Amino acid sequence: MTTSHTISQTKSDLLHSMHKEAQQILAFWANHTQDLEHGGFIGAIDSDMTVQSKSPKGLVLNSRILWTFSKGYRLLKNDEYLQIAGRAYEYLSKHFYDSTYGGYYWSVDYQGQPLETRKHIYGQAFTLYALSEYHMACGSAEALERAQKLYAEMEAYCYDSVNKGYFEAFSRNWSLPVAEERLNIYTQDDAKSMNSHLHIMEAYTNLLRAWDFPHLRNKLKELIEVTIDHIVDRPKGAFALYFDEKWQVKSDEISYGHDIEGSWLLDEAAHVLGDEGLISRVKQIALEMAEAVYEHGLDTDGALWNEANGEGEIIDSDKDWWPQAEAVVGFINAYTSSGDEKFVHAAVKAWEFIENTLIDKEHGEWFGKVSKDGIPYADYQKTNAWKCPYHNGRACFEIIERLGHSE
Repeated sequence: MTTSHTISQTKSDLLHSMHKEAQQILAFWANHTQDLEHGGFIGAIDSDMTVQSKSPKGLVLNSRILWTFSKGYRLLKNDEYLQIAGRAYEYLSKHFYDSTYGGYYWSVDYQGQPLETRKHIYGQAFTLYALSEYHMACGSAEALERAQKLYAEMEAYCYDSVNKGYFEAFSRNWSLPVAEERLNIYTQDDAKSMNSHLHIMEAYTNLLRAWDFPHLRNKLKELIEVTIDHIVDRPKGAFALYFDEKWQVKSDEISYGHDIEGSWLLDEAAHVLGDEGLISRVKQIALEMAEAVYEHGLDTDGALWNEANGEGEIIDSDKDWWPQAEAVVGFINAYTSSGDEKFVHAAVKAWEFIENTLIDKEHGEWFGKVSKDGIPYADYQKTNAWKCPYHNGRACFEIIERLGHSE
């Protein structure tokens, strides 16, 4: 039997490692990704550190940089982090914001000119998430006003008042696209998705920390209920991924990274909202999801598989960086909620896989994807529109907060 002293030491070791890694991740992004010629941040860097200086700049990348350095400053009190967060905020406000129709463009070119002007709810959610975090980091009233305005736009243009939830993709002027236009960012062009709703919930949770507004409280509660009523497949302990506007499921794949991530984000949302009934209901569902990932989603090396089909057969045996980061947080959250020590060991084993396989010892940061056998894919870029400091940086921050602020 594992002793309480051993568990305490295990958590202490994990805390120490994640504290160190947080600083290494932020140092990489501070030292290598600022675009000193054109402003903002470089759109993409290859795995061998070749800079793609004319690569487009994505909203998800810029907003996640803003969130990461804002949160990093709040947690670690390094003034350089706040300076870089300010750089991201200014670039986001100047180049991504649509002064005509509101909201934020999906991407701009390397010189900061609008490129893809569509409005995708996923990008708006991450912008909202980042603006509220920047406000909490530095007290910027303007940042909070921008967040409040964006929240109002998301509710006005994206909310489905008939069936609840939020539509995915819009033209620049917030009109819904005609059938033959493909504006969705996902492989399936459905009306609603798990992933977008997960991160709208995350964004609204963070905004509530900064702005306790009754309407926002009601909408966050509704989002949590929509998630557990329509998106969680309770028999599988997993999220369904895609839906039509009436919440009919349009897919059967299982994404283990999203399931373990969603388990702790649901828990977090309920606790920030402070609704005791929802906290109790969500606790059970979150543990069911963590248990399902533990039982079905882990390889023997401690890493999460990417995807399985509806029968639970692995259909993507690669191991992307972000599910491993989410596994560390999700399993620690499951341990805190249940007291079951197997989840601590799962978190530590996931971290050991990260440390031994994903962290790029030569260049810094993490490899984006490795094979089943842990071999990095050389063609997967070190940074790009999706490969951001958010998942791995946030995992470090969460462990630091959950296990203690000091080493």
